Amino acid sequence: MIISTTDKIPNKEIAKILGITKGSTVRAKHIGKDIFAGLKSIVGGELDSYSKLLDESREEAMNRMTIEAQTMGADAILNVRLTTSSVMDTASEILAYGTAVKLS
Repeated sequence: MIISTTDKIPNKEIAKILGITKGSTVRAKHIGKDIFAGLKSIVGGELDSYSKLLDESREEAMNRMTIEAQTMGADAILNVRLTTSSVMDTASEILAYGTAVKLS
């Protein structure tokens, strides 16, 4: 599966647009990580546990998007974007979406 943020793939032609494909995950903060993050914010530096949580969330959303595109019969996903939104004070959604296409 080719995954790209561009609208074209070099040396390939789009034979058919299959539609929008997406994948998301909702993740909640951990109270222990919140306490450590609060202390870390006083002295500064990267919040490693949150960086890891976000990285895992992005991977999961991308995997789910790819699986959906595969079920549609796609060869590629173009114009891929990632976005996040707050679901509640302690949880956020990561959404990956793009256009599933069949290449010739």
